[in-house]
Amino acid sequence: MVKDLIYVIPKEKHSEEDLKKILISHPEIKFVSLVGIDLSGNDTDEKIPIKIFLEDISTFLKGAIQTDGSSVVLPGIASLNNAKVDMLADTDVNWFIEYNYEHIDPQTGNPIGTLRIPCFLYHENKAVDSRYILKRSIEHFKETLLDLFKKYPKSLLPFGVNYDDIDKIVATCATELEFWVQTPNDKAHVEELSTSQVLHEQYWTRTKGAVRTALEQSLLLMEAYGLEPEMGHKEVGGVKAKLDQSGNFTHIMEQLEIDWKYSTAVQAADNELLVRTIVKETFRRNGLDVTFLAKPIEGVAGSGKHTHIGIALKLKNGKRVNLFSAPKHHFLSTLGYASIMGILKNYEVINPFVSSTNDSLRRLKPGFEAPVCIVTSLGNSVEVPSRNRTILVGVIRDLQNPLSTRFELRAPNPHTNTYLSVAALYLTMIDGIKYAITNNRTEDELLEELSKKPEDDSAYLEKGRAYRSEEDVFEDFTEEERIKFFGKAPATVYENLTAFDVYPEKTATLMAGDILNEKIINSFRLGTTTRWLVEINNRIISNYSDEIRSYKMLHSIDKALDLDVASWMKINELRHYIMKDSYSKQSLFTRIKNATDAKNYKEVSVLQIELDEKMKQLRDLYSSYKKNLLDI
Repeated sequence: MVKDLIYVIPKEKHSEEDLKKILISHPEIKFVSLVGIDLSGNDTDEKIPIKIFLEDISTFLKGAIQTDGSSVVLPGIASLNNAKVDMLADTDVNWFIEYNYEHIDPQTGNPIGTLRIPCFLYHENKAVDSRYILKRSIEHFKETLLDLFKKYPKSLLPFGVNYDDIDKIVATCATELEFWVQTPNDKAHVEELSTSQVLHEQYWTRTKGAVRTALEQSLLLMEAYGLEPEMGHKEVGGVKAKLDQSGNFTHIMEQLEIDWKYSTAVQAADNELLVRTIVKETFRRNGLDVTFLAKPIEGVAGSGKHTHIGIALKLKNGKRVNLFSAPKHHFLSTLGYASIMGILKNYEVINPFVSSTNDSLRRLKPGFEAPVCIVTSLGNSVEVPSRNRTILVGVIRDLQNPLSTRFELRAPNPHTNTYLSVAALYLTMIDGIKYAITNNRTEDELLEELSKKPEDDSAYLEKGRAYRSEEDVFEDFTEEERIKFFGKAPATVYENLTAFDVYPEKTATLMAGDILNEKIINSFRLGTTTRWLVEINNRIISNYSDEIRSYKMLHSIDKALDLDVASWMKINELRHYIMKDSYSKQSLFTRIKNATDAKNYKEVSVLQIELDEKMKQLRDLYSSYKKNLLDI
């Protein structure tokens, strides 16, 4: 029987005395694991017996544990001949205890626990990890904003605040987590999933059976960890499950979403990491697979991770002031307009941190409520908050609760490195704020600039671009208009990464404060490029090969019509073009592999786009061919 478990050691209890008292009184906690986050968002995990930790807590917290640079993604920083990476505990956030519910401690009858301690990764005495980058970015944001307030005290007048009233600046963040769940080895047809999605047959319907149990258990466990879950529900994707002879559901294929309360930026990112583990393990214990892939099934809705950003002042009298909330006749305050302008202007160099995988870019397609355009929506009137779901950055407003005003970035997916993406958001927001405060811009002037037409000149935003739309970006603009007004979205990981070179002035904005510096950005690029190439050559091509081999001739010669024969000839010709080499001609697969070996990454990118187009064409042809056959 599980009893008297603790799930959190709050930051106020990280002294040696408190830790010893807590850990000795909970003998089911058998291990300690230091959790560092590399530049790809991977978290470290190791099992250190609690006895060893208790013998010398001070040394452990100050960096006694080291890891090999080859075990974390820090290319260009930790090399084979200089690989030592020190792990230094972060005592300013909550520490969580994870329990193995399948391993029971015979002494206490409780599951075995592991204390997970978030830490920073240091190489040559410099922090080089994602957590530290976010922490420093938030500190830089706060320091810069306080300095601006001090130099330009008029900027505080709209909030009815004086500089001396300020206790501190609070940067808040929250993420939402979407994911797909299924019974192992069961598959649903794409057309069936797509039809159910269009008809909204699954959206916010009831969960049943093992899915319901796992969802409820996940929410209750999140509550135990103090994460304050707000909602768990079905998302748009999925099909109706089937019942077996025992009354159990099989062929489960559903998309779910879980939301929980906001926190400070670093703590919010840590919380998300914990929620992913809770969800994955809880559903697994109920016999279900969970995937956090952005686009696990082509042609069906992918999974997002909407990221919410806010800024507030905490005053010395205890009051809070939301720095995005507007005067009565505006959508946003000057700082709100300026912040969203900073994000939109510089989004090309934020995007690599948001969408760094093949999967993530496949999700960002028109028609799936996934943003492809660098644009925001404010609403048609101040009295009616916007609910436009086709834009990149939404403004969330509650007229009855000014403290709730915040931004929602809709592009992230479950595998987005929240630490780096949120760091990039705050670094670009402060760029917009600097512009607004140092130039004494009013709400009216900033709203006019944000709402400008592409041909209008602007002191901060780019000529030739529009940044606000209250229309449906997918339905009311052609593809050519979207590209013209809002910029061309990257089609591949390579195209996304080239933004650092194409927009040097925007990259310089990211590098302010020497936090996301050249060395860090280069390491991130190297790691992301390697992962992109390995996935194409070792996973995508392999999966496509199996798919292509499954497309076999189904008609019999004596019963086939000329249309069936012609359709199969087109299919077979396309199969050979993609996959089959001859003496005179190389397949698309081989050309990709050769371009990879030659390190011609631009060519790999071009060929990847062609490959995805050819595979879509092949799927459509085979589907039409199969539907026309009476006998299979």
